[in-house]
Amino acid sequence: MPERGGLLRRGALAPHPPRAHRRPGRPGRRVAPQGSALTRIGIITQARMTSTRLPGKVLIPAGGRSMLDHHLDRLAATDLPIVLATTTNAADDPLAALGHARGIDVFRGSETDVLSRFAGAASSAELDVVVRVTSDCPLIDPAVVLDGVRRFIELDDPHAHVSNVLQRTYPRGFDFEVFSAAALADADRNATEPAEREHVTPYLYAGGSPRANIHSITQDVDASHYRVTLDTPEDLTVIRRLIEEHGAASLDATGIVAVLDAHPDLAAVNAHVEQKKLGE
Repeated sequence: MPERGGLLRRGALAPHPPRAHRRPGRPGRRVAPQGSALTRIGIITQARMTSTRLPGKVLIPAGGRSMLDHHLDRLAATDLPIVLATTTNAADDPLAALGHARGIDVFRGSETDVLSRFAGAASSAELDVVVRVTSDCPLIDPAVVLDGVRRFIELDDPHAHVSNVLQRTYPRGFDFEVFSAAALADADRNATEPAEREHVTPYLYAGGSPRANIHSITQDVDASHYRVTLDTPEDLTVIRRLIEEHGAASLDATGIVAVLDAHPDLAAVNAHVEQKKLGE
């Protein structure tokens, strides 16, 4: 696994996670330490243009770059392979083109059955371990993501589900989940509820998969009341101001939280926004 650093500033970073080793024959693939059956690790991020509350949000610019570019810039700092999972809709052709222009893998699948889209993306990329993120997190912290990957590797458990979303201490907008591709394929075969198909992982953590072992990545200070996710016009205002007025494109999670702590007027802009519930 790659070391952290080089992109973000402000806020102490935890010790480096263990390095992975390159597997011959698949350039760019990263593998876990020898002896583990969970070898090929990659990030799958979902994106589409037809957001219900803020259509086209991932291509809205801030600081001269699209929100999707900010998101992919930060994921690239993990040095893990990235798959952009978008839909087969013509409206999402610009997203596929952006991914191809950046030289990352693009997988296109169902708009509504996002679980099948993720399973197809993982299979196409021949991943053993999936890091799931979403493109409505343009300021995601690669160091926090790598904390989760490191924990998953240490567990060496194909039934582990590691995330910072079930026990929240980070703001919304730094979300990630790590699980095995085998667990994802099992969910794709067996999940039947519409919310399980749309939201990808409820089957894994909400009791559908009886073998799931849940592990949470938390921080000492609870900042879960802040929103740094992009879902509404108010969220857009906050993220644009963070990027354009406070240099958040080069800040880590700790630095972004420090800005919001110091500017309660900014944090108040989207404090009233409620996250959509499963099935909405």
